[in-house]
Amino acid sequence: MKEDLLKRFKLVIAILVIAAASSAAQAQSNKVQGVVTSFNDESGIPGAAVLIEGTSIGTVTDFDGAFTIEASPDAVLVISFVGYKTVKVPVNNQSQIDVQLEEDYTSLEEVVVVGYGTVKKSDLSGSVSSVKSADIAAFPALSATQTLQGRAAGVQINSNNGGQPGASFNVKIRGGTSINASSDPITVVDGFVGAEMPPPEDIASIEVLKDASATAIYGSRGANGVIMVTTKKGSKGKIKIDFNSSYSTQSPTKQLDLLNAAEFTDYMNEFAPYTNLGSDTNWQDEIYQTGIISNNQLSVSGGAENVTYYLSGTYFDQQGVVVGSEYKRYSLNGNVNVEATKFLKLGMSMYGRRGTNVGVRTQEGSGGAGQAGVTSTAFRFNPDLGIYDANGMYTRSTIGDQLDNPVAMATQYDRERVTDRFQSNVYADLKFTDWLSFKTTLGIGSTNWRDGEYWPTTLIRGQGADGLGGIESRKQSSVISENYFTVDKEYGPHRLTWVTGYSFQKNTSEAWKASSQGFITDAGRFWSLDQGAVPNTPTSSLTESTIKSFYSRANYSLQNKYVLTFTGRYDGASNFAANNKWAFFPSGAVAWDIKGESFMDDLNFLTQLKLRGSYGLTGNQAIGPYQSLASLEPTYSIVPGGNALAVGTLANPDLTWETTSQVDVGLDIGLFEGRVNVVMDYYEKITSDLLFQRQLPSYVGVGTQLQNIGKVSNKGFEFMLSTKNLVGEFTWNSDFIISANRNEVLELPDSVEFYGQEPGHFLLDGSSQLLLEGQPVGVFYGYDYQGIYQTGDAFIPGSGFEQEAGGESYADISGPDGEPDGLLSGEDRKIIGNPHPDFVWSFNNSFGYKNFDLNIFIQGVHGNDMLSFTNMELETMSGKSNVLSSALDRWTPTDPNTDVPKASSTRAFRVSDKYVYDASYVRLKNVTLGYTFPKTILDKTFIRSLRLYVSGQNLLTMTDYPGLDPEVGYQNSGSGADGNRNIGLDYASYPNVRAYTFGINLGL
Repeated sequence: MKEDLLKRFKLVIAILVIAAASSAAQAQSNKVQGVVTSFNDESGIPGAAVLIEGTSIGTVTDFDGAFTIEASPDAVLVISFVGYKTVKVPVNNQSQIDVQLEEDYTSLEEVVVVGYGTVKKSDLSGSVSSVKSADIAAFPALSATQTLQGRAAGVQINSNNGGQPGASFNVKIRGGTSINASSDPITVVDGFVGAEMPPPEDIASIEVLKDASATAIYGSRGANGVIMVTTKKGSKGKIKIDFNSSYSTQSPTKQLDLLNAAEFTDYMNEFAPYTNLGSDTNWQDEIYQTGIISNNQLSVSGGAENVTYYLSGTYFDQQGVVVGSEYKRYSLNGNVNVEATKFLKLGMSMYGRRGTNVGVRTQEGSGGAGQAGVTSTAFRFNPDLGIYDANGMYTRSTIGDQLDNPVAMATQYDRERVTDRFQSNVYADLKFTDWLSFKTTLGIGSTNWRDGEYWPTTLIRGQGADGLGGIESRKQSSVISENYFTVDKEYGPHRLTWVTGYSFQKNTSEAWKASSQGFITDAGRFWSLDQGAVPNTPTSSLTESTIKSFYSRANYSLQNKYVLTFTGRYDGASNFAANNKWAFFPSGAVAWDIKGESFMDDLNFLTQLKLRGSYGLTGNQAIGPYQSLASLEPTYSIVPGGNALAVGTLANPDLTWETTSQVDVGLDIGLFEGRVNVVMDYYEKITSDLLFQRQLPSYVGVGTQLQNIGKVSNKGFEFMLSTKNLVGEFTWNSDFIISANRNEVLELPDSVEFYGQEPGHFLLDGSSQLLLEGQPVGVFYGYDYQGIYQTGDAFIPGSGFEQEAGGESYADISGPDGEPDGLLSGEDRKIIGNPHPDFVWSFNNSFGYKNFDLNIFIQGVHGNDMLSFTNMELETMSGKSNVLSSALDRWTPTDPNTDVPKASSTRAFRVSDKYVYDASYVRLKNVTLGYTFPKTILDKTFIRSLRLYVSGQNLLTMTDYPGLDPEVGYQNSGSGADGNRNIGLDYASYPNVRAYTFGINLGL
């Protein structure tokens, strides 16, 4: 089907190109020649583009700036070159047209969106990355967050669960600043703090604020960076209707190579006599299907003299590559802006969406009996069993833990989440004078979601409970008011922009949950809990929090060369103890436009040379409400049928803010009239007074207490190179981004903390990861694997460790006194891996030739380790599940020359560097080929613009990681400790996907 569509697309393009060329050839034309020179020194400009307006016909100037072109008398020539203002010249029967181009410094006048306003790029003193609208909507995506991956320096984005429909993303700007509190950046949409991003097609631009100077205006909100989103607006003129539609097919990027039925039978016979059960099933083939994405957006925009508007509706429908998974989203986005008077502007924006996620079970916390998910059972389940047994019932595993087969888990387990989001922001902007204005905004946001789950009697867990169902709901609402004055005044060489104001935001969250079991029939799913014979204890909760803030920012520019910025925010948060609710977060920055100095006049190859520096403090209050207070929680009563409460948490009257100090030094360089631009930044961030869950002695009766203790450091380097390699009829633009971040724990309450997030049925000791002073957060901790014992080797004794030929061998590295003691024990563990990458990079290339455009986007991550619990389960070879095909090379007495141990029923799961892999990768993230129809053709129709394109995502991945995909994350989707600490883990994730897309952009 894809090949047929592509052939038809190529045929249509060929016919239209021939028609356009024929039409142009028939028009009367004259030879026009001329020279394009620079206004400043009258030197010829080679490579300038000379196009006939409204067509793709054109040429470029030669080395001396000369050109020759065939053009009709009524044609208009458009002459352009990078770094110069574009000029239009009517031919009017002229045969000689000489043109002088003036230098264009508008790139430095470009306006960048920052907190509570905008600033000219030339006056920018902080570290800000901008992402274009075309890049945001480069390919169909669930969220604009996904399309940001690799587009901004210092921003690392990872999928929390491969290509799962509706999956969230883990976003870190310049590393994780916390351990237990959230490190997620705040999102600001058209001034609404904490808003949800609209679909990518509705976004005009995204700015990422990174250093303290840029983020401190948001105080406690800006500790982890700020993502500023500007949505599309209408413009004055006739109504514009735009329709964007795409259709994508998806497939898993990889399958694991497992034993087939015959190989599995041979393997199982090493434990005990085993009879093949008669089938040969590739369970990955059974649960995978061709995924489909249909994405359609229709927008209407326009405006009259005093009113502009934009209204958009989007329908996104994804059928996942795993049977039983899907996501649908309906959304509306709109805004109206009114110039009520010469001095008053009014506006309103609204966004609403409904998302329905039908999910399958993956990344399960425990994969024991009846608990395994779809992908893990596809790896573990007997390949010699079919989907159904002789009685037409779903088969179940006959070895190890009793498991439902993968098809049963994909089709019988029932989980559905419906989320409704609404947000609206209204504003009034009053301009008192040409330099003084006041703006007030009121934002309201509401998120309601309902999550239903049902285990029918066709599954093991549901059968044991005669059906098990539950439903959970949450309602979250937010009200925010922003009120601020802006002074924007110039006095000769002096320019001052001063913003000062007050902010108030209140958040409320209501939640309730109920479940029951013992159903007579499965027909009612989770909508008939009253039919369950055994109701479980219901739960409910209500939380409220408030933030009040006073803020001010002054940006002063002298002679357009020297820039000073001072920012301060005084935040008060109800989350903290009574005497510690308020804190002040200041910052300062300087910028020097060195190119503006007279001693740089002779360096004509330099367009820009600006040095930036900043330092400031930001706070973090991203914890739940009431954390400073003592709490009670329900517990078992000694009186039958009675209720009881026990202490849940201890009060901490001293609980206060995490504080992050950050220094940033940056350099902006422009070369060769803007054809080469470089942005470099070095930063150091130290987060102190961590909001840390400290372990308490067991006699206290409470496991942990939230305290302000510990420090974490992040330091790194960012580099971005943007070049216009070729200009003229054939264009080639490139963007290369590389960034490196070094994360380190500087202080902990007890120097070291052990923890682990391994699947529960592994029965490990929960110490596979470490928090250790002097090391990054979440380093891996385990044994030093030495290979396998051979006959005649000296076996190292140790309880639970193998001491026979063919068994696994580990290094004796320590004992009770810190020296090797000839025994294997828990003291022989060490740090075995670091999940943080050494650096991440991307390389984006955009090509253009006449009406064709080609984009190639490559992304890479290097130096990060991955601890694979999946491979641990499939390579331990204890006869409890199917295994990887590497087991075919396992050790036997007759074939000892191998590095794969023998099969052993007594072998336990053990964390070692055997299962820590280099997860570096280079990925061809996106390739898009498009064709835009010439205006000479469209002008004869009712169509304003038309572009067709084909693209492919994740087409090629180069990696040594042996798992399904190196871009995975296990149990790291939380906004607190999970998202910060569980880095570089892999278990039973949803597979990542390769996609092919055909799309159309139509304007009327």
